[in-house]
Amino acid sequence: MDNKKTYKILTVLLIMQWAFLRIIAQYPTAIEKYYSNGLYIYISKFLSLLFGWIPFSIGDILYAALAIVIIINIYTAIKNKKLHLKNTLFKIGGYISILFFIFHLNWGLNYFRQPAYKTLNFENEKYSSNDLLQLTEKLIVKINQVQLSIAKNDSIVVENELNKAQIKEVSYTVYEQFRDKYPQFYHVNLKVKHSLFSVPLTYMGFAGYLNPLTNEAQVNSLIPKNNYPMIVCHELAHQVGIASESEANFIGYLASTNANDVYFNYSGYLMALRFCLFEIFQNDPAQFELLKIKLNKGVIKDIQNTENFWESYQNWSEKYFKTFYDTFLKANKQIDGIKGYNKVVVLLVNYHKTREL
Repeated sequence: MDNKKTYKILTVLLIMQWAFLRIIAQYPTAIEKYYSNGLYIYISKFLSLLFGWIPFSIGDILYAALAIVIIINIYTAIKNKKLHLKNTLFKIGGYISILFFIFHLNWGLNYFRQPAYKTLNFENEKYSSNDLLQLTEKLIVKINQVQLSIAKNDSIVVENELNKAQIKEVSYTVYEQFRDKYPQFYHVNLKVKHSLFSVPLTYMGFAGYLNPLTNEAQVNSLIPKNNYPMIVCHELAHQVGIASESEANFIGYLASTNANDVYFNYSGYLMALRFCLFEIFQNDPAQFELLKIKLNKGVIKDIQNTENFWESYQNWSEKYFKTFYDTFLKANKQIDGIKGYNKVVVLLVNYHKTREL
């Protein structure tokens, strides 16, 4: 078949795919049953068997190769003066159509699944200031207890003796424990890898991501160690099939805080506390200061270390990468975009109205 005709057909199919997604997005229960807890389990298992045993990220290599191919094609077209606008647009549309299909088949349909709060059978109501304050105070008590049990001194920062490779191995046991307690989120053969782009990823302000082409969960290898267990749990939540960022934070929190590993517990509570304190700081700085003095000094130092780490990598390009990602999330039914990360607070408050910490 003529390549030009093929690209035109693929571009038309792209429009049809988009329309199809708009329709099936109205049926989250069906997607939950037939895709997230059906087809996706087999797809993720196959991709794990195909790529999981490889120690480095195949998805990152594919990203790099795709970028090189695009640059070469643009350079060749300009050099040979054969940049025909109409043909070029159809060619781009054809490639996007293929990637669009692979993305949604391999993982992306999880964006339209049933919300986690329905799966776990709790309400998702707007919380009051008092609701948030009560949860935050409970989190402070909890993290102070965990920090003291590890460090034996409330002024010392928690020090995990395991290296990051060992923490990754522990995370698989953590998720087996999570699967036993929450069988609604069935999963097998989970695997997390360090991103080959950890340095640029840090400058962009990201701690990890899931590659939807290969279903590889990838973590920024440079992030502080005490944040690392929770970030691993967040990315593995994506691999389980949780697409929403707020829900991945929430599922990661459940996995880490229910684990039989005190360092994962600490990392999970630390994440939850930081999000809750941030919400309080945004609305009531005076109340934030009152809560802050209740924290063990070792926890305060830990939070400050994390802030210092990210501030040391801040640069002008970060906002552009985050704007692009914000647009991507909104295009996939995440109406809050990148701000959706903070929506985990809604889930945490409502979940713990009926479940003890």
